[in-house]
Amino acid sequence: MSTSFAEALSVGLLVLVLVCAVVRPWGWPEAVVAVPAAGLVVATGAIPAGHAVAEAQRLGPVIGFLAAVLVLAQLCDDEGLFQACGAWMARTSAGSARRLLVQVFAVASVITAVLSLDATVVLLTPVVFATAARLGARPKPHLYACTHLSNTASLLLPVSNLTNLLAFAASGLSFTRFAALMVLPWLAAIAVEYVVLRRFFAADLDAGAPAPAGARAPETPLFALVTVAGTLAGFVLTSVVGIDPAWAALAGALVLAVRALVQRRTTPAAVVRSAAVPFLAFVLALGVVVRAVVDNGLASALGHLVPHGTSLPALLGVAALAAVLANVINNLPATLVLLPLAVPSGSGAVLAVLLGVNIGPNLTYAGSLATLLWRRIVREHDTDVGLGEFTRLGLLVVPAALVLAVVALWGSLQIIGA
Repeated sequence: MSTSFAEALSVGLLVLVLVCAVVRPWGWPEAVVAVPAAGLVVATGAIPAGHAVAEAQRLGPVIGFLAAVLVLAQLCDDEGLFQACGAWMARTSAGSARRLLVQVFAVASVITAVLSLDATVVLLTPVVFATAARLGARPKPHLYACTHLSNTASLLLPVSNLTNLLAFAASGLSFTRFAALMVLPWLAAIAVEYVVLRRFFAADLDAGAPAPAGARAPETPLFALVTVAGTLAGFVLTSVVGIDPAWAALAGALVLAVRALVQRRTTPAAVVRSAAVPFLAFVLALGVVVRAVVDNGLASALGHLVPHGTSLPALLGVAALAAVLANVINNLPATLVLLPLAVPSGSGAVLAVLLGVNIGPNLTYAGSLATLLWRRIVREHDTDVGLGEFTRLGLLVVPAALVLAVVALWGSLQIIGA
């Protein structure tokens, strides 16, 4: 196949895959288009079969990790963890919409960091809807907090986001060093989000809310909390001894799954469904299609744009490029494209890419799949968010959060070292 045709085919298929992932025609899973597209780039020779196999092997452990975390999050929801969080928010907000926003920020930040952004979007957002309705508060500020924090608050741990897992694998960092380097950028970005959202939705927050009714609070699911804490400790331990942290995630998921199966609160089929196998297939197929695009010219084109080194201007340039690319082709393909180009500059540049692809998607609907999923959930609750409002808020948040987070990363690199 000629180089020009291979490039055109790869780019065309990538666009088709991303459009179908956004639109999901006839309700099809994302994999329905992505998997045949991956097969087509291999069958036509747009990407050598060996390169496709290598990409699948690179993504395999990441996908396994993601599957285990998704199962863990769903089983925590089955245990009542998210309902307990909603009850806590309603109780401690004491009828104040501003205080409820603080609680949503705290809960969403922790859940995103520990159980991944999917848990915040899919499981916490409906709980926030119910909590706001229970208090009589306007839901919009709290809903925006969920979607923004599902991206921004996923900076902290390797397990918080699929993009993190990819960056973690490419960085060569241990679990604990990754978290140590990202804690200041995480806090800086969340602080910007809070300040901007509080001012942007001041009228909604000043509308007030009645004190919550004295409904009986659900019991705290201690077993689930202990399991999650043990899983986090397992992430640290496996990183120290050189074992793939996916085994710790699998152990946590198995503990909750076995308990739920023994108590007959779930079924094997439900556990398998919670792993989101079609989405995992989509991620793997998307990786192959993106690899075809990279092999056929995108890598060399971007190679001239990616700044080299880990100086503050270089890190700002890398993060800005990553944020722009995330909003053009979605943050997952942007991560797959940019990581190989950032690796030669070291782990600092890899983490700068992560800042761009995690904070940047708050600018547009198409920036991340999590944002698209959040919008679908919001619509299912008879609420809609306008594109203009979403973009205005993003323009206020993203540049400030990205710059402060990169400065914080640069400072962490000076103190801790890469």
